[in-house]
Amino acid sequence: MCSRPPPSLAPGGKMKKFNIRKVLDGLTAVSSPSPSPQLGSKENELIPETLQSEHFQLCKTVRHGFPYQPSSMAFDPVQKILAIGTQSGALRLFGRPGVECYCQHESGAAVIQLQFLINEGALVSALADDSIHLWNLRQKRPAVLHSLKFNKERITFCHLPFQSKWLYIGSERGNIHIVNVESFTLSGYTIMWNKAIELSSKAHPGPVVHISDNPMDEGKLIIGFESGIVVLWDLKSKRADYRYTYDEAIHSVAWHHEGKQFICSHSDGTLTIWNIKSPAKPVQTITPHGKQPKDGKKPEPCKPILKVEYKTTRAGDPFMIFSGGLSYDTVGRRPCLTVMHGKSTAVLEMDYPIVDFLTLCETPYPNDFQEPYAVVVLLEKDLVVIDLAQNGYPIFENPYPMMIHESPVTSCEYLADCPVDLIPALYSVGSRQKRQGYSKKEWPISGGNWGLGTQSYPEIIITGHADGSVKFWDASAIMLQVLYKLKTAKVFEKARCKEEKPSTEIVDEDPFAIQLMSWCPESRMLCVAGVSAHVIIYRFSKQEITTEVVQLLEVRLQYELNDLESPEGGGDQTPAPPTPSTSPSPQTAGPQTHPSTSSNSSDGMRDNIPCLKVRSSPLKQSPGYQVELVVQLVWVSGEPPQQISSLAINSCYGLVVFGNSNGLAVVDYLQKTVLLNLGTMELYGSNDPYQRQLRSPRKSRQPSGGLCDINEGSATSEDRCKSPTSVLSNHQQFYNGGGRGAKMSRKLSLPTELKPDLDNRDNSFSRSRSSSVTSIDKESREAITSFYFCETYTRKADGGLTPSLWVGTSLGTVLAISLNMPPAGEQRLLQPVIVSPCGTLNRLKGSVLRMAFLDSTGSLLPSAFEPWYEPNAPANGEERDKVRKRRPVSVSPSTSQELNENQYAVVCSEKQAKVIALPSQTCVFKHNITETSFVLRADVVQMNTGICVACFCANGHIMTLSLPGLRPLLDVNYLPLTNMRIARTFCFSNLGQALYLTSPTEIQRITYSQEVCENLQEMLGELFTPVETPEAPNRGFFKGLFGGGAQSLDREELFGETGAGKAPRSLAQHIPGPGGIEGMKGAASGIVGDLARARIALDERGQKLSDVEERTAAMMASADSFSKHAHEMMLKCKDKKWYQF
Repeated sequence: MCSRPPPSLAPGGKMKKFNIRKVLDGLTAVSSPSPSPQLGSKENELIPETLQSEHFQLCKTVRHGFPYQPSSMAFDPVQKILAIGTQSGALRLFGRPGVECYCQHESGAAVIQLQFLINEGALVSALADDSIHLWNLRQKRPAVLHSLKFNKERITFCHLPFQSKWLYIGSERGNIHIVNVESFTLSGYTIMWNKAIELSSKAHPGPVVHISDNPMDEGKLIIGFESGIVVLWDLKSKRADYRYTYDEAIHSVAWHHEGKQFICSHSDGTLTIWNIKSPAKPVQTITPHGKQPKDGKKPEPCKPILKVEYKTTRAGDPFMIFSGGLSYDTVGRRPCLTVMHGKSTAVLEMDYPIVDFLTLCETPYPNDFQEPYAVVVLLEKDLVVIDLAQNGYPIFENPYPMMIHESPVTSCEYLADCPVDLIPALYSVGSRQKRQGYSKKEWPISGGNWGLGTQSYPEIIITGHADGSVKFWDASAIMLQVLYKLKTAKVFEKARCKEEKPSTEIVDEDPFAIQLMSWCPESRMLCVAGVSAHVIIYRFSKQEITTEVVQLLEVRLQYELNDLESPEGGGDQTPAPPTPSTSPSPQTAGPQTHPSTSSNSSDGMRDNIPCLKVRSSPLKQSPGYQVELVVQLVWVSGEPPQQISSLAINSCYGLVVFGNSNGLAVVDYLQKTVLLNLGTMELYGSNDPYQRQLRSPRKSRQPSGGLCDINEGSATSEDRCKSPTSVLSNHQQFYNGGGRGAKMSRKLSLPTELKPDLDNRDNSFSRSRSSSVTSIDKESREAITSFYFCETYTRKADGGLTPSLWVGTSLGTVLAISLNMPPAGEQRLLQPVIVSPCGTLNRLKGSVLRMAFLDSTGSLLPSAFEPWYEPNAPANGEERDKVRKRRPVSVSPSTSQELNENQYAVVCSEKQAKVIALPSQTCVFKHNITETSFVLRADVVQMNTGICVACFCANGHIMTLSLPGLRPLLDVNYLPLTNMRIARTFCFSNLGQALYLTSPTEIQRITYSQEVCENLQEMLGELFTPVETPEAPNRGFFKGLFGGGAQSLDREELFGETGAGKAPRSLAQHIPGPGGIEGMKGAASGIVGDLARARIALDERGQKLSDVEERTAAMMASADSFSKHAHEMMLKCKDKKWYQF
């Protein structure tokens, strides 16, 4: 039973009557030329249009995925928020699953360090350009409040003590400067390197690699210099108490919480533990991974230990956790994190190099038992969280969508407002794919709150990957969660080693990479095209099956049947007739029109062999997507098959069609046969408008009136004058067809001047082996670039609608193929589908990208589809019989009788868009989208109040055009095309949604809908939530009595302007941030408020109590001062007589 969704009429609101005479209204500030209505067609004067330019606005919504090229990390232990900085200056913040945020430093410099102002809703970032920034996290979109740019010194390390407003900054010269994070001004207090080391070393100690205060005494600061010197600095007396020297470079330092010992990690793989009062030598030196020689000598040096953390527990042994330090003879060993706990040492191997790690502890106070419970490990391409509380240190299951790049993304599709039953169906089959062995505990990064979004429609993103996998993601309500993963490579035999790789492969690596995907969400039929010129058709089933033999069709698709020279070079072969040709493998029951010749001819030329070998053993197929049919293009007389440039599936007709720079093939996947296999030239029949440069002069063909069939309506006189040859040369500059040019539909048509630059940058498909097609031949080849299945009028004289396939080519031609379908039910499986080309319908400038159809009221006509049914139900089951009965599709609305036109075809190419009335085939609207650039992606999309064409241009412009009038509604210069990844993955979807891969690991979602932009603030999650800071550890009676507890320090007195004076202005320059007054107001209530205040942010009672406390303290201080003054006065005056005053 095929069904068609009802035409999508605009929900609510009166429809605006759009008069073509007013088409030029409101087109100011639009660079592209205005649409030109084809005058004289009275029936098209009144076409309803509801969308206006005020319905459109462009903004970024959310970024998903793993932060690309991470460089630093920080964690707020009270708010439970994780921050990650990257080498491109990006900042990603993560709370509970579904709460994440992306910010960007304007300079784009690498983030070298991050420090939270714990439980204050603020974050300090230090960048490689020697600037530091204060971010306000108390707003949904964090903003910079202050920046400070150092002019004379390079920043190497920062430290902000808990509950302090003074930030220590170490420099490459070895000096330490102090910044007030409230005002972002420099203190006059500076620790100079020469004063710190004095005569303990003759040489410069190197950059500062560590700063931290003694957990038990804020007045004592430990400074680690790269050369191996550590200094314990007394802030009050402004001198060094002790200096500790070791002959290996230091990478990091960590304190024991009691402040009596610290540990250093060194470049030779050793750890040294020091007593603060014994600077002569370390108490203990350990080489954790070094082989201990028997003769008592020093162990062999190991790789550097880049970072060490030392965390204590009340009940048991402390944890010593470090990265690096492996012995040099462990060649090929993966990067490791080592956890030493008591006598046990666990070496945890990681998949990628370690960038940084942090131990999560129960307390934010450094002077208490730390009680570590997890370790967050930031890798180059992953984020791993290890559970320290369970035996074996299992990892937590990462709930963020961070493995988008598990294999590089090669294609992308986005479907907003999809059928509601799809996400539950995919989730139910995907939940069985989950791995076991994760920690049973809750994910420890759990801060923030979800947004209160009103957006309720389901959204699905599908990503195709280089390893042949396809992932389905639930993208509803600006979240992202993986639903299901399909591995398409399972249907092929895999080479165990490089020597076994078949010589027929046309790419050097990733032979299963997904290039194109076509999906029918209602029937759940999926079709993918891979880089090795293969197409796989999948059905969705909830039941597991075992397929004994994978069904296979092999297709011999040639540019022209008579175009290829024979191996001997002879030119006297008789041209093969242009009949549908196929050579099915013996596995299929299809008829062999052209029987397969031998796989390799006598001289070893590859012929009739596919690029990949389909597996011959039975295939166990789990619930989910199951292989229905594999179609492979074969080598033809030593020529490799050209990669597939366009693909479409229709579940109502049971057909799949694909094309490349040679031609197209239509496959009936129900009967497992090839219905049509035509070179592009055969599609035109005798009316080919192009004079093609063939390699054999004998085969050249004169253009025979090719232009008279093309209904251009009122084409310009310039267009009319052009001969077919001049039209071709005009098109050639936009098109680089066959050979390696035909890698993907959106790569086909890059202008030649852009190509070398883009191809070298980021094109995962630019590795194919050289083809013998000459560049001249490539230029003249015409590739198939788009398809659309529909029930429409294929000829001017048609009185009714017939199933058809519309075809768009790289030279801008739109052709039609008529489909004569047998009756539904059993007859559909027995009688053949009759396919007949109907010739050219229209022509546009540039490659055709997208086609769609409107009814006579201007509403979108979606393709017919068959509803999903369980394919593995019993053969005579009622369910299958029920859905096989076909229902006639009703289309023509009542208005079509008054107008002579029943439908409108919308065709968008790289250069222009056209609306063509059917069946007359007259062009009623035409709009030149761009003169200087070209469109990379175009989609006809449904908005809340109507439909439009959305385009993304190579010059970075995102545009929308009304339908059917093609009025420009939006034109924003958003994102210049910097690499092929964006071109390959950019896609628009319904209701103003769009996305692209902004980096190899991240998806950026954007909206072009005014309504979504307005609701975005509500939908975004809150990063900061009011949480009470835990109580400080109890000092205990004896410690309080004998002064053994934590010593506090009045930093204000030491570092403030009164105590330390002003810093030289030339040292650093203060820059107010774009956070603005509003951000300041939002932050003022909490960011580093006076420490005497009770720290319950946004809690009125707490604030009031705090104010009362402060006032009381102030009053007590003033009363105390008054009594002192009064006493002094009394002493002065007691011996004076009244007249002496």
